[in-house]
Amino acid sequence: MTYEQTIEYLFNCAPAYQQVGSSAYKEGLDNTLKLDKHFGHPHRNYRTIHIAGTNGKGSTSHTLAAILQSAGYKVGLYTSPHLIDFRERIRVNGVPVDKEFVIEFVEKEKEFFEPLHPSFFELTTAMAFQYFAMQKVDAAIVEVGLGGRLDCTNIISPDACIITNISLDHTQFLGSKLQDIAREKAGIMKVSTPAIIGETTAETKEVFVRQAEAVGAYLIFAEDEKPLISADPYGDGIKYETKQYGTIIGELGGEYQIKNTNTILTTLQILQKLGFNINQESIGRGFANVTQLTGLMGRWQKIGDSPKTVCDAGHNIGGISYIVNQLKRQQYKQLRIIFGMVNDKDVSGVLSLMPKDAIYYFTQAGIKRALPSKELASLATTFGLQGRDYATVSAALEAARNDADTEDFIFIGGSCFIVADLLYSIS
Repeated sequence: MTYEQTIEYLFNCAPAYQQVGSSAYKEGLDNTLKLDKHFGHPHRNYRTIHIAGTNGKGSTSHTLAAILQSAGYKVGLYTSPHLIDFRERIRVNGVPVDKEFVIEFVEKEKEFFEPLHPSFFELTTAMAFQYFAMQKVDAAIVEVGLGGRLDCTNIISPDACIITNISLDHTQFLGSKLQDIAREKAGIMKVSTPAIIGETTAETKEVFVRQAEAVGAYLIFAEDEKPLISADPYGDGIKYETKQYGTIIGELGGEYQIKNTNTILTTLQILQKLGFNINQESIGRGFANVTQLTGLMGRWQKIGDSPKTVCDAGHNIGGISYIVNQLKRQQYKQLRIIFGMVNDKDVSGVLSLMPKDAIYYFTQAGIKRALPSKELASLATTFGLQGRDYATVSAALEAARNDADTEDFIFIGGSCFIVADLLYSIS
């Protein structure tokens, strides 16, 4: 098989949640444990850091990977979903997994895994762990796919666990209350293992405390540590003054990165105590070069000037809240928003947050889960949002650019799949 045929086989053999939604979700670890045993428990060959949370997992994972790379470690990075190419999910020192490895893994192992009928994520997690072992990484940053307790990444014994924050998302699987979601994500805590919590609410903090006590985890709240002194805009990024590491220039913009940075700095203190050789220079280099070192895309990413054009993969109420606040801080003559969502999110809740002074270009991603642009545009009018609908993201972008003045601001978002289609169209 070619690489393209192999990826098509994976999507057809084990449909991805990214593409089809809830029908791809498989609860439980039975398949994961069988796959792990078959491959000889490859994740035991390197140190790991496990990251869960509703928002901020991607930025936190990539920044930590960039810092560890800058410190001289060979670092595996497992994240999801991918935006353009499947290989984005599995990286070593920022380099995507080899196409030949993906092909050989499927051709060699499909006789074993086909009878298991694994989910796409179960299979790709096994692939990632095996690849990291073959590459002899020193450490791997492993991002949870969905939830935590029953997520197939939850077979690792990490040096540290991180839970970035909790907000309402994937409620059909994780529960309709913050406490329910926190309980699922707290399932990654392990005995005698540091568990760093980025943000809490009154409802979630109690859940984390109880779970840490139940399993014997060492609990650290980043909000209590307060490693940040200040954070101010600096070009397209953020300038941080920190208690322990001096001045840091963060490449990643977006107001939400301040919370992520607080979590990351707290984690670095823990990792240093655990024997990771991380100095101030490597921390500064990692923060300043995240995208170059890891390939991160879609986090308040500027893709054009005159008019300034930015995309962001935030896709739920928690993520959109930060984006809306960030938009309020921009200077523009007219705000133009290219917007689309998937049909299993809280669409009404998100639309209620969106700025009413913008001109909208409603669109849809090229996946089955996409909410039709006409349906989205119709629903948006009930929230006072006005605009037209477009069949594709590229058509919406073309229309927005044609309409825009050089002093306008164009934002593209609402779903990571909208951002994926955008980046693919301009790549």
